[in-house]
Amino acid sequence: MARVIRMGRGDRFVLMGGKGEHFLAEIRSIGPREVLVHIEKTLAVPPPSPVEITLCQSLLRSAPMDYLIQKTSELGVDRILPFVSSRTVAKISAEKVEKKVGHWQGVAVSAAKQCGRPVPTLISPPVSLPVLLAGLSGDCSRVILWEEEKGTGLKELLQNSSKREKAIGMIGPEGGFSPEEIRMSKEASFIPVSIGKRVLRAETAALTLVTLVQYEWGDLGGVGELV
Repeated sequence: MARVIRMGRGDRFVLMGGKGEHFLAEIRSIGPREVLVHIEKTLAVPPPSPVEITLCQSLLRSAPMDYLIQKTSELGVDRILPFVSSRTVAKISAEKVEKKVGHWQGVAVSAAKQCGRPVPTLISPPVSLPVLLAGLSGDCSRVILWEEEKGTGLKELLQNSSKREKAIGMIGPEGGFSPEEIRMSKEASFIPVSIGKRVLRAETAALTLVTLVQYEWGDLGGVGELV
């Protein structure tokens, strides 16, 4: 449930800058069209996760996509790269792409403020799967969730991997990936993995992947404060 916070003159709050800065500020006056504040001091910026996470997500319908962006942003994903695969159901017309990406970025910014992240997740415009694969670069761990994978589990792969600084995870649409798309992904150095016998929604699978990566390599599991 959303919290409604009413603040008045003299109240203090944390003000976040566009590049991750944190300031302690005091409200000096509130008008019908503006709020004047006094910045008292600069606060220490929370450290980023030790693992850089990129999430490649097949385009979902509006509500599930918003939910995925919000929650994976809270979990510390650095970039979300939406893409369109052969079984993607959701569609965005060319004239609405800019507006939709702006909306997604707004969701990510709100999530960053809620959880105290210094820099919000960056959301890219959706592209086709071949274009996405061709644009990825860098030496890092790459995994693709595939319901037909029987031999390699995500947890075991994460625990045994020597590349823990950067991770790229790929999640398909509700209908899953085609065999040809799995072949293309393997050629782009993605390793097909399973997360168990349950059939998960795409957004749930994405949250599971990010959570496991952050727990094994990142900043989940330590001592902190609940927001």
